[in-house]
Amino acid sequence: MSADRESFAPLSTVRQDLRVSWYRSPLSAARLRELSERSDCQGFLQAGGHVLLFLLTGTLSYVFWSIGAWPSFFFFLFLHGTVTSFFSGIAPHELGHGTVFRTRWINRLFLYPISVVSWFDPFDYNVSHTYHHRYTLHPQGDGEVLLPLHPSVGKTFLLQMFTVNLFTERGRTFGKGGLIRSVVATVKIACGLIDRPYLPSQQWLSALHEDQPEEHRKSIRFARVTLFIHCSILIVSIVTGLWVIPLLISVGPFIANWLSYFIGLTQHCGLRDRVADFRKCVRSIRLDPVSEFLYWRMNWHTEHHMYASVPCYRLKALSRELAADMPPPKTLVGAWREMLETWDRQQSDPNYQFDVPVPKSAARKATGQVSELESSLGDLAPDGLKFKPNLG
Repeated sequence: MSADRESFAPLSTVRQDLRVSWYRSPLSAARLRELSERSDCQGFLQAGGHVLLFLLTGTLSYVFWSIGAWPSFFFFLFLHGTVTSFFSGIAPHELGHGTVFRTRWINRLFLYPISVVSWFDPFDYNVSHTYHHRYTLHPQGDGEVLLPLHPSVGKTFLLQMFTVNLFTERGRTFGKGGLIRSVVATVKIACGLIDRPYLPSQQWLSALHEDQPEEHRKSIRFARVTLFIHCSILIVSIVTGLWVIPLLISVGPFIANWLSYFIGLTQHCGLRDRVADFRKCVRSIRLDPVSEFLYWRMNWHTEHHMYASVPCYRLKALSRELAADMPPPKTLVGAWREMLETWDRQQSDPNYQFDVPVPKSAARKATGQVSELESSLGDLAPDGLKFKPNLG
């Protein structure tokens, strides 16, 4: 069900030996090409709209703080944190694929500042996420998510999700966790070290560094820039007495993480690993328009894994194209019910995984031949991983 770091072969060997012939729901080449078209206008609506919400909620929080209107301040601070929490991992995910904007440099223009604000490392992540897409939930080649995942609803945990996420850590998913762990991890990355090397997620990070040392060097430099910027913000706040500034910027991504947590965990939690059908290892869900916007439409996550070349703002259209061959998407509540029921059963049967019922088309065999566009991950893969994927 899961793999410890000791069982991982060197990732260079994995690339040679691991072959996954993914089943993809049928889609004509012409329609895929149409859906894969990138748009600067749509990109600005998504990325610019999210940044605008960040600035709006941050400004309103600052205004009410400055006049001492504390109930309004805490209300807008909660909204600000809810909006900003989607900067961490969600916005850099799609920007990292490079599919948001048609003009490539604009993707980076948004990617790097958002990553700094959210203490997110886009270089290590892009390496990890390349493997995650090519070998989704095959533990030999995908250490980004290791099953089983615990859909936690503990009181102490939820208290952090609705206030300030200070101490959580991601033992089985790639990432830094809460504020304390993120700061410590960034400091250690800046020093070329690994934080808590016994955690599966950090063991995976070590494997990535061994595999792609040039990207590791970039992550070190980026961590140093991130620390410099956040330290500068802290110094300015001390000199000016505006202590609310680091709260809104440096701490903002860790305030009110509730919505990003409840939505984000649904992607793979409780599903199957070691299968070659995205419908059984990735979950799509239906969301309200506001949550879908904040989540950059990644609620259509199965479709995203099948055809990662399709920009986030066209995933809903893609889902309609593939609907007849896909399991019906659950609501957020329905997904959590399924995840919690699966977790409860796993306590008595550790090998249990929920087997998603799929249309009879699942009996069709993957052809083993995929086009370049079908297998495309956008601009995600760094230079060291720009190898031709298995085409048969």
